Amino acid sequence: MAEWQKCMKDNAKIFADVGAGAGKTKQVDARGVSDTRNEVMLYSIVQADSHEAATKPFVNHPHLQIPQATIEIMELSPLPGM
Repeated sequence: MAEWQKCMKDNAKIFADVGAGAGKTKQVDARGVSDTRNEVMLYSIVQADSHEAATKPFVNHPHLQIPQATIEIMELSPLPGM
């Protein structure tokens, strides 16, 4: 946990929202709502000059010490008219 906190502190300026842990998951489709599973443990929102720049703070992140762990970095795009 100390490594995680250090990493968060060292990169604090990029976080627009440090996020939260993810809980139980529901899936909605044309048939309705059902329980489902995914690999998401938590989320954060970062702000960077590019998608590539957003990935750099997560290289060698302490989360990657968990066997088979990954970190996915997705771009957020504004919805037209919203």
